[in-house]
Formats: sequence, structure tokens, C-alpha cells
Amino acid sequence: MRHQSAVIYWVRRDLRLSDNPALTAAVQSGKPVIPVVINDQLQQELGAAPKWRLGLGLEHFSAVLEKVGATLIFRSGEPHQVLEALINETGADHLVWNRMYETKAMIRDSALKKTLKQRGIKVDSFGGAVLFEPMSVETKTGGYYRVFTPYWNAVKNRDVTAPLPKLTTFNAPSEWPRSDKLSDWQMAKSMGRGVDVTRAYVQLGETEARSRLADFLQNDVAFYSQRRDIPSVHGTSGIAENLALGEISPRQCWHAALRAHFDGNAGAEAFLRQLVWRDFAYHLLYHTPHIAHSNWKPDWDKFPWSCDEDDPKVQAWKQGRTGVRFVDAAMREMYVTGRMHNRGRMIVASYLTKHLMCHWRIGQKWFEECLIDWDCASNAMGWQWAAGSGPDAAPYFRIFNPDTQLGKFDPDGVYQERWIAEIANDPTITATSYFDAIPKGWKLKPDLVYPDPVVTLSQGRQRALNAYENRCF
Repeated sequence: MRHQSAVIYWVRRDLRLSDNPALTAAVQSGKPVIPVVINDQLQQELGAAPKWRLGLGLEHFSAVLEKVGATLIFRSGEPHQVLEALINETGADHLVWNRMYETKAMIRDSALKKTLKQRGIKVDSFGGAVLFEPMSVETKTGGYYRVFTPYWNAVKNRDVTAPLPKLTTFNAPSEWPRSDKLSDWQMAKSMGRGVDVTRAYVQLGETEARSRLADFLQNDVAFYSQRRDIPSVHGTSGIAENLALGEISPRQCWHAALRAHFDGNAGAEAFLRQLVWRDFAYHLLYHTPHIAHSNWKPDWDKFPWSCDEDDPKVQAWKQGRTGVRFVDAAMREMYVTGRMHNRGRMIVASYLTKHLMCHWRIGQKWFEECLIDWDCASNAMGWQWAAGSGPDAAPYFRIFNPDTQLGKFDPDGVYQERWIAEIANDPTITATSYFDAIPKGWKLKPDLVYPDPVVTLSQGRQRALNAYENRCF
């Protein structure tokens, strides 16, 4: 390939043409732009559902780029080596990317930036994954926020940069570098036969994400505060999967919701708070990276949670066969759709860490395996919030009663019948589809008798309270 001055745009979690700071900078440079995605170790370590969903997103984004005259290059390997090779092949003298805030990614990016700059390569990184860069929000004493409400109060009236316009044209190099085939990466391999079932619930790409947001703000946001806890209705935006892959930016969501708020839509502020809650998770991940894998409050290392992932009770929890309907319905919803209603997430997390006395890491890792909207920061903070071991957490002794919660938020049984085949004479298609998605090795069928609870709610609650009372911290 003939050497020429070019800019490489490293594609990560930013699969969009609008409000993409790194890509915009690359295009505005006036140089040919070479987009590349790298199948590195961090990507290979993703759980089954997030990896598969990323593969779908990359395939779609590749097609979008083709329409504006660009080719997405696929390369495998260690990023430093891949990018060095690409620079040598293309004569590129400029590299851009949008920042990530996971610890391993930041260490990787920092080392890469230092090395390439020493070689005379211009390297620029941009903020595009959050509303407010984690390092840009400080308490009055110069520290980081540990509690959400003060964080919200600190940022809610800040100006959020207006979204950048959609890019429509690219300068192409005279010759495109070689590329792997995305299909060779086998990003759907770990999904098994669940692919066909879950694919029906995916809303793919930037156009779909923006349409989804617009529909929510036009038709549903006014009722958001009342409906967001009801798992059987369409009461939330559903854009988490798109935010997770950057198919829509948080700034786009913020400004659209802010307009709805100024127009008098009652639920818009609650939605804005959810966007900031997501930011807060990244704020904590940046300042206290151990939140991703260890108890944020170290005292909780002494708590007697079971870490046995092979425990039959854990297997029953994963399979949605605990005998507790709210728990089982939510777990099956996740396995079929790749998503789980927020109220369900709280219930299943509380049940695992309290009624079953199992470590939150077991649940965290299972969610990482099953969620198409998986987000490292939000998943870690959510699990520690439910377990009582994290910042701004619900007290451990706040133990949700799944049956009481079901009576309150699903009084007519719509949600449970939608997902649990064994309790209905004529099961719904959604309920039976669960058995089409799960591994055959589980040997589960819709005509099985629905199980008795693996532990009664009263016994589980009392055991949890006893453990808390007798804790050694």
C-alpha cells in the first residue's frame, strides 16, 4: 500500500456517525480516515451475550460506514502491535479514539499513547461515552463523590455540550488496508442456540436507537415515574443496549430529555437522573476501580457469603427454577431477551445475596454472561448496591420480599405468566421460547412441574438477618 498521511480512528464502544468526537476530529483533519476495530484480549473476554451483541453492532456499523465511503477494518491481536503495523502499512501519522474508563482499558490506552507519541505519531483521545468526564466532577474539598444525590446536585445544572452533527462523507485512502472477516471472530459462538431467540429482541444501530428514544420521549416519558417499576408494561426507554455500544450518545439522550423536561413532561427529570446515575457508576469506577471485582467497603470481605457457583441453589437461580415467581420470571426474561426489567434486577440480586446468602460476584458474572445491555460500571455498582457492600448502597437488612413485590408490581400476574411456562395451562410463546434458548444440557422442558421454593422466603430472610447481626465488623 502506498504511504500517505492518514488518520486512524480506533473504533471501540462508539458505533455511530453522529455526536462522535473522535470520528469527527478524524474527518475534520482533512486526511483520509481509516476506521479499525481490534479484537484484543479485552474484547475476547466479554461474556456470551455482550460479545454477540457487539458483533451485531460492528456488522451493522460496517454497513453504515460503507454508505458514506468508508471501510471498517477488522484486525486481531494486541492493540499496540496491530496499530503499529497499520501505521507502517498506511503511513498514518495520527490516531484518535473515544475514551473508555475500565481500568484495564485506561492502562492499555495510556501506555499506547505514550509509546506512539515518542514515535512522533499524534494521538488524541476524546470524551464521548459519558456526560461528564469522571475526573471533571469533584466535591468542594477536591475529592470524588461517594453518594449519588450530592453528585446529581453537583451536575444537574451543568451545561452539557451539544451533540455533534452526523457525518455524511469521508476522505478515503487510495487503497484500503487488508482486513479480517468479522465472521472469523465467531462472536456468536458462546451464545449457542440462543442466538435465534434473542435476536428478535435486539434493536440494532444508531437510527433504531434514536427512533427508540424519540418514541419514548413522545409517548411514554410522561408516565415514566409511575410505570418504570411495572415489569409487564413498556414503561422505560429500552436504550441501555444502544448506550452500552455507543449506538447513541448520552449527550443526545440528555438534550432530547431536557427538551421534554422544558416542555413540561413530568417524567423527564426522572429519566435525566437515570442518565446521571449511569455517569455516577463510571465516576466510581474511575476513582475506585476495585468496585468492578471486590467489595467497595472492605469490611464486607468478612461477610459469610457463599462463593460456591456449583451450589444447586445457585444453579436454580441461574435457570429460573427457584420456585419464587418474581425471581424466576426475571431470570428467564434475561435469558430470552438479553435484558431484565430494573425492578427485576433489584429483586433477583437481593434474593441471591440475602435469601440464598451467595456472593454478589456470582450474580455479577452471570449478568455479564447474559445481558446484551451489559455495562461494566453499572453492573458492578448495581450488584453492590443490592448487596449492601457498595457506595450509596441499600442497607443489607433491606431485604426485598419477592412475593410482596410481585403483588405490588404484577398484581394480575401478567409478567409471571409471560415468562414462566410451568404455571400456565396454555403457556405464552415468550414463556416457551425460554426452553428453545437454554442449553440442552440443562434438560428443562415446559411441561415440568414448577418447583417448590429452594428456601422459604421467611427462612431466607431470617438467615440473612442472623448473618448480619452476627457479622464481625
